[in-house]
Amino acid sequence: MNKFKIQFWQTRIGFFTLLNLCFWLKYMFVVYFDFKLSLTDPYQQFIVWLTPLGTSIILLSLGLYISKPILSYISLLIIDSLNTIWLFANVIYYRQFSDFLTAKTIQNAGKVSQGLGKSTVALLNPSDIIIWIDLIVIIILLCLKIIKLDSRRYGLTRPFAVTSFGVFMLSLNMMLAETSRPRLLRNTFDRSYVVKYLGLDTYSVYDVVKSAQSNQVKKDATSDDISNILSFTQYNYTPASNVYFGKAKNKNVIIIHLESFQQFIIGLKVNGQEVTPFLNSLYKNKNTLSFSNFYHQVGLGRTSDAENLLETGTFGISDGSLFSSLGSENTFQAAPQILRQKGYTSAVFHGNIGTFWNRNEVYKNLGYNYFFDASYFSQNKEDKIGYGLKDKLLFAESAKYLERMQQPFYTKFITVTNHIPFDMDNIDKDNFKTAKTSDQTVNNYLETAHYLDESVREFFNYLKKTGLYKNSMIVLYGDHYGLSDSEYTALAPLLGRSASSWSEYDTIQEQKVPFMIHMAGLKGGINNELGGEIDVLPTLLHLLGVNTKNYIQFGSDLLSPQHRQVVIFRNGTIVTPDYIIVGGKGTKGTVYNNRNGQRITKFTPKQKEKINKLAKFGYETLHDSDLLNNKNLLRFYTPKGFIPSSPSQFDYKTNYSQMLEIQKELGPASTSLYSQKHGSTTNLYSTNAPEINRDEINKVPASVLNELQESKQSKASSKTK
Repeated sequence: MNKFKIQFWQTRIGFFTLLNLCFWLKYMFVVYFDFKLSLTDPYQQFIVWLTPLGTSIILLSLGLYISKPILSYISLLIIDSLNTIWLFANVIYYRQFSDFLTAKTIQNAGKVSQGLGKSTVALLNPSDIIIWIDLIVIIILLCLKIIKLDSRRYGLTRPFAVTSFGVFMLSLNMMLAETSRPRLLRNTFDRSYVVKYLGLDTYSVYDVVKSAQSNQVKKDATSDDISNILSFTQYNYTPASNVYFGKAKNKNVIIIHLESFQQFIIGLKVNGQEVTPFLNSLYKNKNTLSFSNFYHQVGLGRTSDAENLLETGTFGISDGSLFSSLGSENTFQAAPQILRQKGYTSAVFHGNIGTFWNRNEVYKNLGYNYFFDASYFSQNKEDKIGYGLKDKLLFAESAKYLERMQQPFYTKFITVTNHIPFDMDNIDKDNFKTAKTSDQTVNNYLETAHYLDESVREFFNYLKKTGLYKNSMIVLYGDHYGLSDSEYTALAPLLGRSASSWSEYDTIQEQKVPFMIHMAGLKGGINNELGGEIDVLPTLLHLLGVNTKNYIQFGSDLLSPQHRQVVIFRNGTIVTPDYIIVGGKGTKGTVYNNRNGQRITKFTPKQKEKINKLAKFGYETLHDSDLLNNKNLLRFYTPKGFIPSSPSQFDYKTNYSQMLEIQKELGPASTSLYSQKHGSTTNLYSTNAPEINRDEINKVPASVLNELQESKQSKASSKTK
């Protein structure tokens, strides 16, 4: 018997079986220790055990068709290595995004690659060697000739039989999946279900096919497709509050994007110190509308999804970043362009390169007049960290551009320091002593959040000194979660909770992020209404006195008496004051009582009707938003009084010269802060950032000065002609 076993493993079929077995084992390791697939019963467990076998057998069987032994073995190893690389890539991606790679994500990788290196290294675990150890050992055994090459030549019969067996296993897997989760591939917004029931490789094929179908859908779109969506959004429209409508009319709008900032940080103390003392004071300020039950709703687009939600009132797409995939071509009805027709000038300040998330193209379609990216700020290496310029330096160095903008303006500041891997130079650390949990990521996160708080405090001081504060509505929001599932067990004790009892319900609760609207004279207070990022655009526009009735927006004014307290996550999960419906499956899925966190397993007829109605509403909302964006349907619909953005009119390489030219042309009519104060206000900016000095705050980078000089020469040449 032992002789047979030895002989079998020395055959090509034996080698093929060994590779399949090893891949199955490491796939199972990943399923149980990295992917959170919510395996709730033995039947689901059994299906998951089958998921990698069918595709693995089919793929590896391709190497058996090669008759030459050495080439056959090499092919088998290459196929197995490629499959392992794909598995490993998804493990790393899942640790960061709690989701799986898609075709669109990969296609647009070049648009989001800047700064990803450190994040990837931070996501590596020592246990990752388990994913690679089998290949390393097998190659060594082949080199030492302990595993010998089977020199026999195989015909087509045996490889075809192996492939057929793989097809049978895949078909069995799909049949069992259909019995447990009917219409899986036709009715899901959550990729984890596809991976759970069909495996990573099958999901990948499905995703490629779905992506191709989406491209075709866009080509086939017509103006008739917009009618149902318009009816849906107008039916669900919530009118503005009589108390707040127009309260910020003609005010400047300053949006501060708090990178990876979660709600639990507000009020949190570590070692007797507040992590974010300034934001805590702002949260409780009488002139601040603070929302305590506000959720992020981002998908794979993360930060770019948050921007899209806030400024277009639509969801990100289900299989990638809308900015990266569709942003260059799509028509939008976005806040900058809407307000442009109300006399507003708009700008974004971000210390990363302009191509990151495709922003240099998307912002033109959103209607932004100016985009100040990394090229407009300090080029010193020590001034940057992770994803761009440090936050204190971003705000300080933006002053010289902000003061040149014509008022009223709509501006957005995108911070980056509080981004995974949450690195911070020692020179930037003050007396704040962070936590000492078992997870260094958690400790670092609190440290960078404290630094972000300091940055915002310094910027607010500048706004007050210059007078901009009195004439501005300042909006602060956390774009998405900073910590992922694996860090919550270390975080739990800091929140006064038990790591051992941490559940899916707790994780969903931690998707809350801060949302604050601050304005001098605004009737503030802590608002407990439940809402999400999709609700921001109608809320802000109504405060600015803009009627949103005819715009296609999927949110609900947070200040309206008729505000709809339903938050829909990108994966279909729905949160209401009473229920949390996981994955949008209604009573067929997991439902929690949002009052006490207990799972509901038995439903009254009334509960069943309400929950399934909510699930239907969630599905229709995401479905319509996806149709709108994937088909670019807004090109067929223009509300009365709205003029779509014309991207060709914007040139982000000449921002500074444009502002100076406008200021010069307007003369005494100029409303810029620089004109009002009859000179620069940068001397009023105070920061304790050790990297910066007064000259650097005032200094305009050489590249910008060159652009200014070229602009002057071009105008002089035009006049001569």
